[in-house]
Amino acid sequence: MKTKKLKYLFLLLIPLLLAGCMNDNSLYDFHKLVVNKEGRAVFIINEGNFMYGNASLSYYNPQDGEVLNDIFYNTNALPLGDVATSMSIMDSLGYVVVNNSGKIYIININTFKYVGKITGLTSPRNIYFINRHKAYVTDLYAKAITIVDPATRQITGSISIDNHNPKFYQHSSEQMVFFGKYAFVNSWSYDNKILIINTLTDKLVDSITVVKQPNSMVLDKNNKLWVLSDGGFKGSAYGQDTAALTRIDPVSRKVEALFRFPDPGASPSGLCLNAAGDTLFFLYNSWTGGVVPDAGVYAMNVDASVLPDMPLIPQGNHLFYALGVDPGSGHIYVSDARDFLSRGEVYVFSGQAALLDSLRVGIIPGSFCFK
Repeated sequence: MKTKKLKYLFLLLIPLLLAGCMNDNSLYDFHKLVVNKEGRAVFIINEGNFMYGNASLSYYNPQDGEVLNDIFYNTNALPLGDVATSMSIMDSLGYVVVNNSGKIYIININTFKYVGKITGLTSPRNIYFINRHKAYVTDLYAKAITIVDPATRQITGSISIDNHNPKFYQHSSEQMVFFGKYAFVNSWSYDNKILIINTLTDKLVDSITVVKQPNSMVLDKNNKLWVLSDGGFKGSAYGQDTAALTRIDPVSRKVEALFRFPDPGASPSGLCLNAAGDTLFFLYNSWTGGVVPDAGVYAMNVDASVLPDMPLIPQGNHLFYALGVDPGSGHIYVSDARDFLSRGEVYVFSGQAALLDSLRVGIIPGSFCFK
């Protein structure tokens, strides 16, 4: 026990020792990035390593292939923080959610300059704008969805989700899909529910049971809600189920179709939709590190009666980690986390799976935001 205490004390002293050795002139020599990048582009949100504070933000211009890495730090001389998970845009502002730092940084999407931040969050995952004065922030550990005012950048309330699954402690919320006045929220970690919130009253009004651990959702051209569940993992206290894709009628809130994946070790993720709303895309592999035959990016027509049996883009020797579809061009973006320690890569494909570009980005590229 004494050894642990001494080790902890030593770790606390390291920043002080390093500060004493720093060159005070180093900040004066820092060359800030000064740009004004208007027009269409893609932001790549790089998670970085948990507890290392090395999350970063990359910028990609698909018209000329320009790539700028570490744009938040290089513009503002400020580290992005610990585990960046997502980014959303409203007007000219980008809201970068930094999960383990418990905050959301706000930047100008053209100059990348720091505008402000939202703090006081537990473990935020995504931000969704209801209107100019109300946004919902999903959270991994808070047992609530936080309500914030984007105009004042202040927390204005919360929606408790602490009573629907008392056996497990996480009660996480992940993504949202909106239909009418309702927000459909997937409760991912150690759960099997799609929660339904009335956005006019900010009340949890209903839920839909799906396969364990729903990780992503989309609403198609037919106004059908699709939910992708990874089924959990072997040895989990919550138990493991076979991964599945579920189609739900958001009006009746009934499950219309259930597509089970054949491999019990698979944990598909990253469900996306093309701009026409008629084709689903998802990653089919294992996030626990297992080997899954025919892993890769899959495409499925929303009117299909069976799951596709072969990938549109095979994973091969890569480690596909995140997926996005540009709503403007229809191009498919897939990241390769490599060894989770070195800088990752992003591959850009046409809608017909032709490789268009590849780019080196930050550590663990985990999501995309299309400007």
